Amino acid sequence: MRRLKKALFAPLIVAFVLSACSSLQPKPQVAKSNLPRNPSPQTPASDLTELVIGNNDFAFAFYHQISSGDANLFYSPYSISIALAMTYAEAGGDTAGQMAQAMNFTLPAERLHPAFDELALALESRSHAEGVNPGVFQLNVANSIWGQSGFSFEPGYLDALAQNYAAGMRLVDYRKDPEAARRAINDWVSQSTNQRIKDIIPPGALDALTRLVLANAVYFKAAWQNSFDPSITKPDAFHLPGGGSVQIDMMHESARLPAMQGDGYLAAELPYAGGELSMVVLLPDEGRFSDLEARLNAGLIAETMAVLRTQEVVVTLPKFKLEWSSELSKGLKALGLTDAFNPSLADFSGMDGARDLYISQILHKTFVSVDEQGTEAAAASAVIVEAMAMPGKPVEPFQFKVDRPFFFLIRDNPTGTILFVGRVTNPAA
Repeated sequence: MRRLKKALFAPLIVAFVLSACSSLQPKPQVAKSNLPRNPSPQTPASDLTELVIGNNDFAFAFYHQISSGDANLFYSPYSISIALAMTYAEAGGDTAGQMAQAMNFTLPAERLHPAFDELALALESRSHAEGVNPGVFQLNVANSIWGQSGFSFEPGYLDALAQNYAAGMRLVDYRKDPEAARRAINDWVSQSTNQRIKDIIPPGALDALTRLVLANAVYFKAAWQNSFDPSITKPDAFHLPGGGSVQIDMMHESARLPAMQGDGYLAAELPYAGGELSMVVLLPDEGRFSDLEARLNAGLIAETMAVLRTQEVVVTLPKFKLEWSSELSKGLKALGLTDAFNPSLADFSGMDGARDLYISQILHKTFVSVDEQGTEAAAASAVIVEAMAMPGKPVEPFQFKVDRPFFFLIRDNPTGTILFVGRVTNPAA
């Protein structure tokens, strides 16, 4: 009889925060490889492009597995991809094949993990770019691994985590005190997300058979490049999917922004301070929400970004704050990742040299807050020089009134990486 397998518990954590924050302060007590993170992976540009395309394809394939119903939704496909890439690092056999297919990992492993490192380094550089005020823009990605004290993990696995994900292993004792381990992990998550994500791991989720927890936290705060004037924010009707409406504070601005009218929807891009990240809002035409949702994929986003045209835009956008949490295994199983959750079939032998680990749960918890400034208290200055429009017939501004259910995403513009995806059906919920 096959011996009882030990649970590989992999929570995924992300926080999107538009308010004042403190710096990340993860506790440094770790057991890790002697190898340092590779600060310059020398990844070919084609590999980085292929990684981003795969991650973005996964973002919307996964959306369609978790989007049943019409409730608000907000998740980070980038966070999910990183955490499962760390798990994939030493998967084998059919388990590895299913993970690669479900996650759209098309690069071979020896190129995939350095590409993730290259992408993470590029994203980390956004907060330190010339002319970017760290007081109004911050993007941090943190990884941590929590292993059973005394359990034998393969040196090659620890090397891969250290070199490509800047992650060492914190040692805890699930056998003797899983509750203490749970508190330690939850404390790290809370610190890494400015206390926005608390208690991601609920009581009872860890037990004496847990051997490893892999966590990823993404923290983002930014001021708008073109802030909304709080003095003209006022209540207005937001129309709900099933009929009726709610009163919600609507923000207003007029600015030169990229916008377009597509087949059944409008789109506009709202840049953040520094201009390297932006929020892209897709507003379905009245009665076309379900149609656009069915068509939502990476290809549609790429087509939209390609035809956005900078023009005078009058924006009306609701203030909103969302919290969302879910256990993700059902959606991943629907994409073909099944063996990893099956104690009899999972193969993570590269982690400990034996086929005795499997994934028991994958948790995801998010927070987003959007207001006039983007941050609670911040100042930003930008001098933007544009070509002067030639005199001629006045052009009517593009009207972008977001007063009905919409989709939005947060995107890194230089790489095209989609960091967050959201659906807002009721901003007052």
